[in-house]
Amino acid sequence: MDFGQQRVVAVPQKVCALELLEHWQKPRDEGTVTVMACKQFAHGCNTITSVENLLAAWREFVIGKHHRRDVQEFEIRLMDNILALHRDLAAGTYHHSSYEAFSISDPKPRRIHKATVRDRLLHHAIHRILYPFFDRTFIAHSYSCRVGKGMHRALNVFRTFARKSSRNHTRTAWVLKCDVKQFFATIDHGTLIAILRAHIQDQEIVELLAEVIQSFRSGQSGIGLPLGNLTSQLFANVYMNRLDHFVKHALRARHYIRYSDDFVILSMDRVWLEAILPQIDGFLRAELKLSLHPGKVSIHTAASGIDFLGWVHFPDHRVLRTVTKRRMMHRIQLKARGRQTLRSYRGLLSHGNTCKLERHLTNFEEGASGKVLPPR
Repeated sequence: MDFGQQRVVAVPQKVCALELLEHWQKPRDEGTVTVMACKQFAHGCNTITSVENLLAAWREFVIGKHHRRDVQEFEIRLMDNILALHRDLAAGTYHHSSYEAFSISDPKPRRIHKATVRDRLLHHAIHRILYPFFDRTFIAHSYSCRVGKGMHRALNVFRTFARKSSRNHTRTAWVLKCDVKQFFATIDHGTLIAILRAHIQDQEIVELLAEVIQSFRSGQSGIGLPLGNLTSQLFANVYMNRLDHFVKHALRARHYIRYSDDFVILSMDRVWLEAILPQIDGFLRAELKLSLHPGKVSIHTAASGIDFLGWVHFPDHRVLRTVTKRRMMHRIQLKARGRQTLRSYRGLLSHGNTCKLERHLTNFEEGASGKVLPPR
């Protein structure tokens, strides 16, 4: 199994902020990956590949998918297929199949790669065992693809942090807003595998994860994770967890929130935010081989309205981003009054100041208007 030429350098977990900051700035040999000395996943590969875990993973995977043809075909000989997968995994002969690629617009064009049912079943088996372990290593204010977190909690914490950092809106608070450029498409396989190896003792598990990671081939060799994989969500959080700990412990940012590749830092000190920005960019480039999107980095006052996670946040309220609003109206028209779609958007609108939009949804649902227009 080819893991690349990555060499791991461990740094003690309880190290002072200045030492950690100085460590990553020191010149190192090319191909070296620095990881924090961390808790180890001590279980063997059989916890993932056992028939019991594969069956449990199937029960989770199949929810809401019984009507799909590829799932039905796999389910016809379910036990035979699961036992065959188990035998391949136990013998070390498992190989990930190729992906089916298709495009969506949500709202910008995205390329989705769909694995076979057999491979997606394995993704669920991996996720259900490794997620609880890795979740304990994540910081409290990482909100993407985590149980008990999510976008709406991130929105509420942003409001709390804006109030705290401005001393209950009596001082000027500044917000550094950043976005990682082409995040999933530029995750480095060798770096990711080295990070996983630092957490996992069992070499068979590392080899299995490497097989899943390296099954995806984008335009560049050894780069990128597919958006369609459940494991990609976990791997992305493991990857960015290194940035989270750097920002929290080395830079000592008190009010930091990350959701996937979007993150914000709030402070009353604009000069400090300007000073840490190149350090964050340098850390991303040196340690994770990522870079910030130059057009999506900004420092603005919290009172001026911060566009974060689809909402524009003000001190006393938040409103839906105009682009999000238009997309919502367009989808409702396409769904031809689908009640499930309307209920979904009502849930979304409940998290902000959207009285006019809710009235339009009510009129549309009651048939008062055959056409939905955005409120002026």
